[in-house]
Order: sequence, then structure tokens, then C-alpha cells
Amino acid sequence: MSRPKMTSLYPEKTQRIYKLPELIIQQGHQIQEPKLQGPWIVKGKRATAESIDPVQDHPHEHTHGCPSPQARMGGSEGDTRSSDDQKDDIPVENYVAQRYIENPYLIGGRKFDLRVYVLVMSYIPLWAWLYRDGFARFSNTRFTLNSIDDQYIHLTNVAVQKTSPDYHPKKGCKWMLQRFRQYLASKHGPEAVETLFRDIDNIFVKSLQSVQKVIISDKHCFELYGYDILIDQDLKPWLLEVNASPSLTASSQEDYELKTCLLEDTLHVVDMEARLTGREKRVGGFDLMWNDGPVSREEGAPDLSGMGNFVTNTHLGCVNDRKKQLRQLFCSLQVQKKASS
Repeated sequence: MSRPKMTSLYPEKTQRIYKLPELIIQQGHQIQEPKLQGPWIVKGKRATAESIDPVQDHPHEHTHGCPSPQARMGGSEGDTRSSDDQKDDIPVENYVAQRYIENPYLIGGRKFDLRVYVLVMSYIPLWAWLYRDGFARFSNTRFTLNSIDDQYIHLTNVAVQKTSPDYHPKKGCKWMLQRFRQYLASKHGPEAVETLFRDIDNIFVKSLQSVQKVIISDKHCFELYGYDILIDQDLKPWLLEVNASPSLTASSQEDYELKTCLLEDTLHVVDMEARLTGREKRVGGFDLMWNDGPVSREEGAPDLSGMGNFVTNTHLGCVNDRKKQLRQLFCSLQVQKKASS
């Protein structure tokens, strides 16, 4: 699947995002925009944690990849070419500046985000599955805005945290989503947690719908996405980014088991053996979230007239009895196959 340039996201659930340097550098001059108050997170074109930098105040103060003042003013001494010709030769790297969420929800005084997996089998029509398991990634240092340039405080990526001097490789910096959901329920009650996770489900669907018409849809392809979600102090979820081909490197035994089962269940949904009927709402740890429309937990066609009693078929952070479910599923399919032959 091709990866489009996303020009518009849903602002109520996403950070304010700018593509730089087009916004900041225009014809070699900086734009003074008083509304662009920081702090910011700036990410280069390399899709790695090492290319992310926290930045205070204006994002144009982060000059990596931007023309130097000398280049903007006409180049070096002895260069007789016109300024327009020189501008064409200046290598300018594109990077993204996201407004930093300054009030993240903290556990033990530490910042975290969620990594959640969504499997898309088709964009037209949209056909998406949500995995029950995932994890919360914690920073190794207590949160403060006084040290905006400290990556160990503000970036929860394992690639960054594992280089921290006091990082413990056996303990890691992760919680499984089940544990995280139980913690929130004990602090805020089940209703608040249900509302939060329903809002997270909404992020998955709307982000996929926003690119549905521009991504090349091939019935022979699928894509497993790694969603990064941040939660603020008001239990409001924010979409940080969507990773195609997310890292499946394990940082602990628990992490290894999660990602091994994730890969196995992905292949079950892809179903290269053609064992499934196409009517399944659950396969292992995956729940069918969207099938050219919302999928209800109830059997039969859902009543969408008022959406009052509609409950979507998602179980993020709930019990994942995948082995039991797979045994029952494939036994049932085998019985149906024998009955029809």
C-alpha cells in the first residue's frame, strides 16, 4: 500500500501538526507566526525515535535541514550565481512539528503512551481489525516541563529509553494494556474507562477514513499498523502517529509473547489457507472493528437508526483468551466443512 501525505486530520483528537519547512521557510525567509507557541516535538524524515527532538517556543528555531542564514542571504563569497539559482541547489529536509501535549496523564510521575495494533485488510471497502493486546510505554524519568530537551523525560520510545543510564532491561518500561485498563478502572471507575476506550476506537476509524480515498487498495495486500496514542489529564486521547510496518522487536519475555501471538493471529486473519468463511467477528486476538461500516458485538445486522444501544465490536485491553477462541473457531469450521461435503 502506498503511504500518502496526510493533509488533514481530525483536530479534536489529534495534535496540531505542521509540515516543515514549507510553513516556516518560504522563499528563504522565516515566517514570524505569533500563534506558533511551543513547546513542540520536531521529527525528521527518518522514521526513528532518534530523529525526534523536543523544541521550546517556535519550531523554526529548530534549524536542522533548513538553509543556513548565509545561504538564505545569497550564498558564499565568490559565488556569482543568482540567488534564485542558489535556492534550487539548497538541500532542505522536510520534517514535522507537532504541538506538544503539556498535560499528559502520569502514572508514578512518569509520562507514557499506548501502542495499539490495527490490521487493515482493505481500504475500499474499509475492512479493519483491532488487536486486544498492546502496551503502555513509560519514560524512565519523572515528568517535568523544566527540562524540555531531556529525551528520557519526554520520549517514551524504547529505542530512546533503553539508552538511559538507569534502564533495567529485565523490567523494561512497559505495561500490558490489560494491566493499564485495570489501573484506570480502579482510579476513575469503569464508565470513565469505557468512554476513554470508545474515544480511542473512534480515532482508529476516523484516521483510516481520512486516507481511505488516497491509499491504493489492492485485495492481495494487507497492512498492520502500530498506533501511538497519548492520554492527557482529562482522559482525552490524542493520536501521535500511525506507524506502517511497526517494530516487532521484543524488549522483554512478555513483549516477545505478545508480538509472537500478534504475528500468528495476523496470518490467521489473512487466511492464506482459505479456512475462514468471511463472516467471523473474532479471530484469535483480533476483533473485527469495521466492515464497510461499524461492527456490532451483537449477532445479526445492527440497528444503526439511532445508534443509541449500539456497542462496537472492540475489546481493547480486555481478556485475550486467543488460544481457546482459535480452537473453538477452527473446530467449528471443520465441522461445517464436513457437513457440507
